[in-house]
Order: sequence, then C-alpha cells, then structure tokens
Amino acid sequence: MLSYQHGYHAGGVADVHKHVALCLLLARLAKKTKPFCVIDLYAGEGEYDLAAHKAQKTGDFKTGVERIWQSVDAQPAVQGYLDLLKRLNPGGELRRYPGSPAIARAFMREHDRLILNELHAGAYPALGRWARKDARISVHNRDGLEALVALTPPEIRRGVVLIDPSFEVKSEYAAVPEKLSAAVPRWREGIFVVWYPILKEGRHRSLLAGLSGVDAEVLVSEISRNAAKAGEAAAGLLGTGLAVVNPPWKFENAMAEAGDWLARKLGPGRHTASWLNRAKT
Repeated sequence: MLSYQHGYHAGGVADVHKHVALCLLLARLAKKTKPFCVIDLYAGEGEYDLAAHKAQKTGDFKTGVERIWQSVDAQPAVQGYLDLLKRLNPGGELRRYPGSPAIARAFMREHDRLILNELHAGAYPALGRWARKDARISVHNRDGLEALVALTPPEIRRGVVLIDPSFEVKSEYAAVPEKLSAAVPRWREGIFVVWYPILKEGRHRSLLAGLSGVDAEVLVSEISRNAAKAGEAAAGLLGTGLAVVNPPWKFENAMAEAGDWLARKLGPGRHTASWLNRAKT
C-alpha cells in the first residue's frame, strides 16, 4: 500500500495536468483579499530534484514537463504554471520540479494556510524538512482518505483540497467517492480536486460512477494519449484525469483551453472536458 514514491514520477504527464489545474484554481483564490486554505492529502516530499536517481530512473519528466516548460506558444491558461517553473529554475536548466505543496506555497499570502498530509514513512520526514520554519504550513502523518473527512472543514472557509492517491490499491476507486460524499457537505465552500489514472483496465469508470453520486457539481477533464505512437507500453498510463468538485465560475473554459494545449504538446493525444454533475438552471 505504501510502496509508491512520487519522486519516480515527478514532472510526468499526470503531474503537468493536475498542477496546471491547481495553478488555475489558486490564482482565482488569490485574486480576492480574503485568505484561503489548501489541503493536500498525498503531499509527497514537497519538491523534487529531476537529476536525482528516482526521476532519472523512469524519465517520466522527459515526456511531461520537459516538453513544455520553455514553450513560447503557451495558452494564457497554462502561463502561470510555466512562469512558476521558470522562477524555480532561473538558470534555464530544468532541475527542480515543484510538487503540489510547493505550487500552493508559491500562491500563498501571509494569512493563507497550507495543510499537508503524507503517510509514507520515507516521504513524510522529507516533507517536514521542506515545510519547516513556515508558520503557515502544518504537516500531518495519517491515512489520506481518513484525513479528508477529519481535516474538513478548515477554519478558513475558502480553499481547495487535492486528492491524488496512487490508486495502487483497487479499493481506492470506491473509497474516494465514499469519503468525498462525507466531506463535501462538511465544507460546501471548498473545491475538491480528484486526480485519477486512465489505465487499460478502465478502473477509473467505477470512480466516476461513484463521483456522480456526490451532491455537488463535478467537472471532468481527461487527457488521453496514443500509447503506440508515444512508444509506451499499452499496459501503462494511457491518460490522466481530473474530477473537480465545486469548480469556480468559468473554470470550465480555462481548463478546456489548458487541456487542449497540453494534449497537443504532450501527446499525440486529445483532451475532453465534460460535466459529470451540473446544477440545474
């Protein structure tokens, strides 16, 4: 259950997809002066060295962030993410990659808060070292889905929750919607982002079926890839998906713009966006 280490996959296609979406959401939250709170349930180590053994062993970042980070034709919806990468790598060499905690911290102001959770015995100490001396950040060591309910609602009532388990355990496909159904009524103002892998087995369909029962609007964004043309094994990651619960106004348009551009640059592939649940008008 705890064999997954994100350092092997930092900066891959899945990271790019969810981190572009996270940047869009955080930029919107930061537009208002009222504070916001970010809850990251599978926070990893905070930040990653792409020259380290783990990242080099898989090379996931080479088909992900490396393909786009210096693009000159980026859509506005992706530009905030690319600007963040360039600030983190000012010398022009892609060496450091921000995990979702580092992305959240880049948008935070004095009164914003970041609640991090990581259960992995190796990643948790590294996360603590990354977060130390920042009074705006708290770090927890508990099961992610248990924390989803226990840590909501936070004292600050504007914010976003990132839920991105590895889904190595098949039961997580059912457990995520179940816990979300308990957490969403507790924090109606919160935005909940669920990342999921698209695999040959199609297990994500049961996840989406479960999320359709959540009492809130749910927007789905998926980037599928042509595995044969990309030179990847058909049994590997065929695509990456996001289900955004309680998306802010017009987020659908920004995510469509970003997703379409990413699919072209990271593919060959395509992006689809659809409403799983939508309020009646």
